[in-house]
Amino acid sequence: MMPLISDKSIAPSLENKPAEEPKKLKACCACPDTKRVRDACIMENGEEKCRHLIEAHKECMRKMGFNI
Repeated sequence: MMPLISDKSIAPSLENKPAEEPKKLKACCACPDTKRVRDACIMENGEEKCRHLIEAHKECMRKMGFNI
C-alpha cells in the first residue's frame, strides 16, 4: 500500500529556504557618538577647527566596514 502523503510534503526542506543575510548597517546610523560630536563642533567652530573629530568619525566608520 502506498502512502497518500510523501515524507517530503510533511517536513519543509531546508534546501529551498534562502539563507538569511545579516541586516546591513546604514552609514547614517553607524557611529552615532562620533557623528554627533563632529557635527556639533562643525556647526559651532567650522570644519578647520574640527579636523581631529572628523578623522575620529572616519576611523569609526572604517572599523564598522565602510570604505571612507
